[in-house]
Amino acid sequence: MIGEASFYGLYLPWLMVLAAGALLALWGVRRLLAATGLYRWVWHPALFDMALYLLLLYALSRLTSHLQ
Repeated sequence: MIGEASFYGLYLPWLMVLAAGALLALWGVRRLLAATGLYRWVWHPALFDMALYLLLLYALSRLTSHLQ
């Protein structure tokens, strides 16, 4: 996963781009979980959100690994 992405001459590490995508996906998943009421079953929401973010980041990195 070593590389960079160029946005109008600004070079960003590829991991930063994936982290921003995972953050956007986390925002959507959190809203979905809150709307369905599934957060009532979560013991520690902050730890759950962190674990969910890491899972989304891992999934995005696996899905985009063929782009290198």
